[in-house]
Amino acid sequence: MVKVDKQKIKEILSRGVEEIFERKSLEKKLKSGKQLRIKHGIDPTGPKIHIGRALQFWKLREFQDLGHKIVLIMGDFTAQIGDASDKDSMRKILTEREIKENMKDYIKQISKILDLKKTTLRFLHNEKWTRKLKPVDLLELASQFTVSQL
Repeated sequence: MVKVDKQKIKEILSRGVEEIFERKSLEKKLKSGKQLRIKHGIDPTGPKIHIGRALQFWKLREFQDLGHKIVLIMGDFTAQIGDASDKDSMRKILTEREIKENMKDYIKQISKILDLKKTTLRFLHNEKWTRKLKPVDLLELASQFTVSQL
């Protein structure tokens, strides 16, 4: 069982939040007292965790403070597309070495916000299976999303 603080739950669901899909369902689960497992995926596209990503970690920390379990997933293949923050140039495709270098200090940086004792860390070497995809497979996947979602 986790803390059921209705005021804190209301704050988590409204403060710094633009939209929640299935809001009523989430609110009901939070008020049930059952521990939730919240998964969040990141790509180590650069060596530093910027403020935009830090905001997500602070929100995850709020869930931790209520007693919920955070699962943090880091993928290597998806990081290859690079950092999207430079809007005036194309993304630089990262090498495996650059990705490993970027990941090196992520845990240390993340630990400044999240309680790592309450966090499950998963490192996915998704490049092992994504490299097997053929162009037709990628087109099939891409057809399931809009350009902005992709």
